[in-house]
Amino acid sequence: MYTEMLNSKKKVVALVALSLLASASFSSLSFAKDSKVAAVSKTDDKKKGAAKALCSTTTASAHKEPAIQPPAVKMPVKNRTFIFDTNCGQIVVEADGAHAPLTVLVMTTLAKGGYFNQTLCHRLTTSGLYVLQCGDPTATGSGGPLFTYDDENLPQPVANNYPAGTVAMANSGLSQSGHGTNGSQFFLVYQDTTLGANYTRWGRITKGLDILKAIAAQGVLGGGTDGTPKQSVGIEKVTIK
Repeated sequence: MYTEMLNSKKKVVALVALSLLASASFSSLSFAKDSKVAAVSKTDDKKKGAAKALCSTTTASAHKEPAIQPPAVKMPVKNRTFIFDTNCGQIVVEADGAHAPLTVLVMTTLAKGGYFNQTLCHRLTTSGLYVLQCGDPTATGSGGPLFTYDDENLPQPVANNYPAGTVAMANSGLSQSGHGTNGSQFFLVYQDTTLGANYTRWGRITKGLDILKAIAAQGVLGGGTDGTPKQSVGIEKVTIK
């Protein structure tokens, strides 16, 4: 079953024009490409605030996605610990291999291949939904790996179904073939959030939630509540245990 859930991009060419971020169904907010990301990729917030003491200048920048092949599907998948070393501190995620095995397998493969190293978290939302979105090396909101795969471990359509600490996959809905469109982009929930029950929950934050809240407190570049984080956030490297 899981073998069929990994789909080559050659079979989903129609998805190329779609963002691998969440679509408009993601709380009715458009996940359009943000052209301002590259211009601020190496900047740091100079104003006083929680993130000034927390974050250093990042060397991460927008770049082409590494060409990593999809993993061989072997079940069961063990729970994993993802350690994200960022310029703002360490964020630790306990990945749920029992309930989201395919997602954890893919994310582990990408991380071990260096896919997330030196990448920028490209989107912050601070009203209605409360997430920091990462996982796109191009930092445009449209990047992703050579393949897509189906959803797992979806929540119930209830209030606060993505509680603070949740780590979930962003996607663009079902493909024309009916398969899921998960790739590499994921979001970190720093405050209880209500969303459509369409996004694979694959982990929870066990360390670093305070870092995310401090980043969110700095707001969005240029004002507003949805866009490039004012405080540049770079994932320097990811370690898997």
